[in-house]
Amino acid sequence: MNYALIGCGRIAVNHVKAATSNNFNIVAFCDIDSSKFDIMLNKADCGNFPQTARYTDYRRMLADHPEIELVSIATESGSHAAIALDCIEAGKHVIIEKPIALSMADADGIVRRAAEADVRVAACHQNRFNPAVVQTRKALESGRFGRMSHGSICVRWNRNKGYYDQAPWRGTWAEDGGCLMNQCIHGIDLLRWMMGGKISSVYAQTRQCFHNYLEAEDVGVAVLSFEDGSVGLIEGTVNVYPKNLEETLCLFGERGTVKVGGTSTNEIAVWDFADTREEDTQIRTLREVTSNVYGNGHTALFADMAEAIRESRAPAVDARAGRDALEVVLAIYKSQKTGMPVELPLQKFASTDMEGEF
Repeated sequence: MNYALIGCGRIAVNHVKAATSNNFNIVAFCDIDSSKFDIMLNKADCGNFPQTARYTDYRRMLADHPEIELVSIATESGSHAAIALDCIEAGKHVIIEKPIALSMADADGIVRRAAEADVRVAACHQNRFNPAVVQTRKALESGRFGRMSHGSICVRWNRNKGYYDQAPWRGTWAEDGGCLMNQCIHGIDLLRWMMGGKISSVYAQTRQCFHNYLEAEDVGVAVLSFEDGSVGLIEGTVNVYPKNLEETLCLFGERGTVKVGGTSTNEIAVWDFADTREEDTQIRTLREVTSNVYGNGHTALFADMAEAIRESRAPAVDARAGRDALEVVLAIYKSQKTGMPVELPLQKFASTDMEGEF
């Protein structure tokens, strides 16, 4: 698979590792700051790639290398959509770091153009591939939960001023959003996916408590009403002292309860079902070792994307999934702005509509 990476900052290390683990041919790296290439590769610790071309202009990269089949985008969030649309226009398959866009118009545009161009687009919600999450999804699809009552996602992390000082786009409405858009959207994706996806309304409140040097929120809570009558709860924050505490997904059904915990939904904390099975004992001890909160899922997501391209099928986490996770965050923002519940589907809203909120 001929591959290129656009954006060589903090998360790009995971993309390089995933590409090399899947034996991709890395054709080119691109970043507007050429100093980031060697920094990224040193952190990735998987080679120097002396034959790999380096660019500061992704359009030039695409023009120079028609052999590129797959591009992953790991730039600041505000540029994801524009770059993705250019890559789609060039006929490339695309993996887009979360969020896939910062407006419903851009997200819907990516979904539409990918279908029209017959290219695969994956949203980088890699936590769907965590072993604990995979086992939970299997139990759900096999009917072990029965009818669902409710589910919740709690992302209780720490991000201090040093984190935001590393990149001036963080915490801005035009390029990022707040903790719900940046840190919590993975968990929001998991909650919506597990609860069936069909949401009728969102009611939320957000605040900026401790990070007054940002534009966006540092804590938010929301209630989701699903079309089947079940309820979802979201709590997301970067205000936890002094370090990351947990990212916990809980699912409650008439015949089963699961709590997927750890710092990034990477271990089984509770696994109880009415229909006890032999494998349950081993699943209850599932603890995935991760080196950071990003987990190990990028490698599996990249492998699935390569297979999707070869088989001309949708990737496991497609553009629609990325669009749907974004929709929840933007509905939360709109609910905060209006003070009212927001009905879905959400037609028009963008992170920039929140400018001046705090």
